[in-house]
Amino acid sequence: MRFSCSQLVVDRIDPLVNPGQIPSPHLHQIVGGNSFNASMDPATHDLPTKSTCTSCTFSEDFSNYWTAVLFFRAANGTLKRVPQHQEEGLRGNGGITVYYIPTNNKRTAITAFKPGFRMLVGDAALTTTSPARKVCHRCMPTSGDNSNINCGAPDGQTLPKTPCVGGIRSIITFPTCWDGKNTDSPDHKSHVTYAREAKANDVGPTGTCPESHPVVIPQVMYEVRWDVSVRFVLSVWGSWVCWGKSGWETVVGEGC
Repeated sequence: MRFSCSQLVVDRIDPLVNPGQIPSPHLHQIVGGNSFNASMDPATHDLPTKSTCTSCTFSEDFSNYWTAVLFFRAANGTLKRVPQHQEEGLRGNGGITVYYIPTNNKRTAITAFKPGFRMLVGDAALTTTSPARKVCHRCMPTSGDNSNINCGAPDGQTLPKTPCVGGIRSIITFPTCWDGKNTDSPDHKSHVTYAREAKANDVGPTGTCPESHPVVIPQVMYEVRWDVSVRFVLSVWGSWVCWGKSGWETVVGEGC
């Protein structure tokens, strides 16, 4: 199941890692149900009851999904947030594309997520590539990129360094093995894990879940499209650094 979720809000709020803290240490792009707030204690905050609408395609889905944001940093340290746009063929305002992928093996039983289920992928403090798989980036063409599988070549763990006329696409794939007991954990990761023998570019739950996490859950995947086709115009000590469809340019005096 694949659907688009338009941007609900961009804010310094993270009820998962920094519950109740306003502002949170870093900025997020949030999509989904409109009852999203800084706390969202699952013991008292029932999303279907509290939300009256959602920014996602399916009106029944009041879940919230959020990602970190991407910034362009100029040579003088000036920062500009990179906007998001929808995946090709979908309609929406920024946001992300969400996938719920079942197993392609009909013999594997899949357990639906329990109410209040939470999980986290990634590390906001990471400054080098991670040994963990399932997060990758691709430099996109203007249109038509259906021949390359997610997180396979030409995808990489680092952001592309060349101009990307169709934007940069980030793929975030969540674990598919659950401990069967906890809907969350102190680090928001330990109650789930990736399956053994699962490859980085597998589609759906594959591999074997360890005894500690024996329950197979659907594979959740995000696609985030960063719109680097817009022009960032920044004054840098008398010259201008310009980002456009042809890449970077430095123009002295008059600007871009």
